[in-house]
Amino acid sequence: MRKFISMDFFQNLGKAFMLPVALLSALGMLLGIGSALTTPQLLELLPWLKNPLIVFIARYMTTIGAFGFQNLPTLFAIAIPIALVKNEKGVAGFAGFVGFYIMHSAANFMLVDLNLLAASNDLVNHGQTIIFGLQSIDMGVLGGIISGIIVAKLHQRFYNIQLPDALSFFSGARFVPIITTIVMSLVGLILPLAWPPIANLINHAGQSLTSTGIFAPFFFGMGERLLLPFGLHHILVALIRFTPAGGEMLVNGHMIYGALNIFYAQLADPLTQNFNGQATQFLSQGKMPTFLFGLPGAALAIYHSAKPENRPQIKGVLISGVIACVIAGITEPLEFLFLFTAPYLYLIHAIYTGLGFMLVSILHVTIGNTDGNLIDLVVFGILQGNKTKWYLILPVGLAWFALYYFTFKLVIRKFNLQTPGRQESDNNQAANQETKSKIILSKNERAQEILAALGGKNNLASLDNCITRLRIVVKDMNKVDEVKIKTTGSLGIIKLDATNLQIVYGVQVHLIKAELEKLL
Repeated sequence: MRKFISMDFFQNLGKAFMLPVALLSALGMLLGIGSALTTPQLLELLPWLKNPLIVFIARYMTTIGAFGFQNLPTLFAIAIPIALVKNEKGVAGFAGFVGFYIMHSAANFMLVDLNLLAASNDLVNHGQTIIFGLQSIDMGVLGGIISGIIVAKLHQRFYNIQLPDALSFFSGARFVPIITTIVMSLVGLILPLAWPPIANLINHAGQSLTSTGIFAPFFFGMGERLLLPFGLHHILVALIRFTPAGGEMLVNGHMIYGALNIFYAQLADPLTQNFNGQATQFLSQGKMPTFLFGLPGAALAIYHSAKPENRPQIKGVLISGVIACVIAGITEPLEFLFLFTAPYLYLIHAIYTGLGFMLVSILHVTIGNTDGNLIDLVVFGILQGNKTKWYLILPVGLAWFALYYFTFKLVIRKFNLQTPGRQESDNNQAANQETKSKIILSKNERAQEILAALGGKNNLASLDNCITRLRIVVKDMNKVDEVKIKTTGSLGIIKLDATNLQIVYGVQVHLIKAELEKLL
């Protein structure tokens, strides 16, 4: 049980969420563009969009884009085992689908046997839905998550099992789908009785958040930032985006759970007049004041607070960080510039992010999706028409730019915080680090340097990555050389416990992981 709820487990679970979420984000773009091309406001402004070919393309994009949220539980059920296991990942994904289907098949069997099947026109009121043509318990995305976790644990326990010679054909990886079928069928049998109280608990959790009224998006936005350094923000985000904790709404005859699911369902529904503000308050719109304006203001404050002779060395880092933040919605390259050197600034940043979420919600802005970047503003704000009130992001954003700039500049100077460029030796250090990084990269030695700083390959128990950071489990943390790691281009190092650490490298982290894997 201890291992099941360890920090390592939650880290890996957060990483597992990224595979379906990344797909969902891409499909969301298709859905958003397709929906935008059919909005009455845009059609009135650009009548040529009524061309039958363009209408066909728009409907096609909307249909394909809707695939993600319509099948999200299944995607999680497959992706989680693949992400959590280390061996036979293909078998894990196969078993993930088998387990998810079997669970709902058994649940359907039990509903029929107990005479609990709801009428086809009354599924919502009985907490039931149709999955793969089977009437089953409506668990939403949690059904896929729970199924995926159980299957992953079964895989880790049984993928290398050795059976007696007479049954040797079923040994090893072949046994995983078999044991999955047995276990998940039993899980499905108890769902009709066990799930309703669990669903009520989740609903109460969501109601507790929304009962805070206008402060709900504040707590969410601030909480996400505070959890981000530990890599645990994905858990909170998934809970709000995909479960009843993020709200529920009847869309086109179907009960939809989770803030992002609600938004996508409305986006795909041609009858939608206005997006649900209770859902969008937890989505892209809340990030935009901070991502598009606030953090660039903070970057400018850091630049102006640096010693004049050191500014040329930090200028490139700040500019690339701003570009990643505004265009891609990736904030870590900027946040990690002050997270360790000035943690109080990060706390202020978290509070300001929460306030940004709250303010745009109060103003009834309704821009959805996940990233909070410039693309989201255009596709899910501007192109959806004035009903989203996207234009209010601009004055709020300008205020946030000023708020971040003057706050950061004042705090940095008043308390003499050692942000980039503030130390006397920064010039030489930055130049030396830049030179060393270039040498390492030019000789393809970066991986060797990182591996040596981690105590060698024998000290590594596990290696993985998310969008911007390496996620590493070491055997002996005392062998880790933090100073040496920083010379490899690292933006920051986070020690989560005695064995788990994360090293932030930015969006090129997947290349670094690939370099390391060649040495292992």
